[in-house]
Amino acid sequence: MELGNNERRMLRAMLPEPSRAWSLDELLEATGWSDQVHVAGAGAGLAEAGLVEVAEERGRIVSLGDEGAKAVADGLLEARLWDWMSEQKPTERTMAGLSAAFERHEAGPGVGLLKALGIKVEAGALATADEGAVVAGIEQRTSFIQSLADGPLDAASLDAEMVSHFSGRKGLIATEEHVSRSWSLTEAGSSEDESGLEEVELVGDVTPEMLQGDSWRDAKFKPFDVNAPAPVPLGGRPHPMQALIERIRSVFLEMGFSEIEGPYVQSAGWNMDALFIPQSHPARTMQDTFYLSEPEKVEVEDEYLDLWASVHEHGHDTGSRGWGGTFDRDEAQKALLRTHTTVNTIRHIADNPHEPCRVFGIGRVFRQESIDRTHLPEFHQIEGIIHEPDANLPMLISTLKTFYAKMGYPDVRVRPAYFPYTEPSVEVEVLWRGEWMELGGSGIFRPEVTEPLGTEWPVCAWGMGLERLAMLILELDDIRELYQPDLERLRRMPML
Repeated sequence: MELGNNERRMLRAMLPEPSRAWSLDELLEATGWSDQVHVAGAGAGLAEAGLVEVAEERGRIVSLGDEGAKAVADGLLEARLWDWMSEQKPTERTMAGLSAAFERHEAGPGVGLLKALGIKVEAGALATADEGAVVAGIEQRTSFIQSLADGPLDAASLDAEMVSHFSGRKGLIATEEHVSRSWSLTEAGSSEDESGLEEVELVGDVTPEMLQGDSWRDAKFKPFDVNAPAPVPLGGRPHPMQALIERIRSVFLEMGFSEIEGPYVQSAGWNMDALFIPQSHPARTMQDTFYLSEPEKVEVEDEYLDLWASVHEHGHDTGSRGWGGTFDRDEAQKALLRTHTTVNTIRHIADNPHEPCRVFGIGRVFRQESIDRTHLPEFHQIEGIIHEPDANLPMLISTLKTFYAKMGYPDVRVRPAYFPYTEPSVEVEVLWRGEWMELGGSGIFRPEVTEPLGTEWPVCAWGMGLERLAMLILELDDIRELYQPDLERLRRMPML
């Protein structure tokens, strides 16, 4: 093996004392290096060549934490509590008195520490049968903490019981693993001839200027091992969710759709009533929907309030009987965070009732959900419609199958379902890990939805959760992993 200049220098420094085990500091002094990286690198090269042996010794260093430094200055919590008890008459050593003398965040944990030292709490009073044992225990703990005041110490030189005790108390001590290495010559290393270890000029980079002349012909080149492990360059990349959104966006644009957007804050009228969701529906309660106090109300044009009232109460002229009852106009103008992006497509139809369109949207929606492995209170929804005279259910199904095939899931099926604002309605499922997984709902908007908006054309509509699709593509079992600030986990996720 061809030795580099660093290996030559380190070996030459060690040869005068071939039986010695060299520490890092000793090698830095002998070689004249200031950076331990040189010793580690040259030592690894010499070890690989069989000229040096590397010995490692692992240990722990114990130092004071932030709370430990306060304890050195002010005393341990149990010591201060005991001082207070010592100043009180036995009849005055009560929990009420202790709580009055100390902060709440000290009194509770402090009583637990005192109990561990042998102090009992009986009928609200503090008492001990062996004050000497309490004092000895506190003195032992105080002595341990003060021993760290001058700087970190090796854990092997400290009382293991005390290290264990204070490791379980937040912020009092900090422990750090450390590794010390030593280097010694092997028999082969000791027999090396020092005269052959002179440093030589090695060429590390071949430059265009060098190749224009002949100097490279007699030069010595630094050897490189192309099989040696190298760090993976960690450049910037989009978050997996953002990358997936861009991928979905490009698929819909490729299929001829246009993108629409809308605000997060909506009226209950456009979010619910326009979709023929009854005002008594459970989804409209505060347990499921985020209602706002600022603004508390979003004005809705009287034209739409009149239409929705007519549709909900008796079906207007759509052929429906409606939901009956009396339509609450104030309820329709309550401000909320949108619960689905369908509100955007409904507004688009209302603004363009006689213009054929194929549009989609990807946006955040908000629902009162308990956080677990499959639910979040804030998530993304993919929404789309086909609004044209010949829109029909087969067109809807073929569109969804094409979308999922382009996303890498060719096995798609639909099954009948119920949604308040579509008829017929179908749920979309894809085959994943041998099982069918439901990803969203779809169907044809009911006349009670479309006709009050000024159109009599059929509207194919669908909505699906983006996070659930992301879990499939990224092969995750917990939806919360998508938003955890764990850079290492994010780096391991596949590029989309």
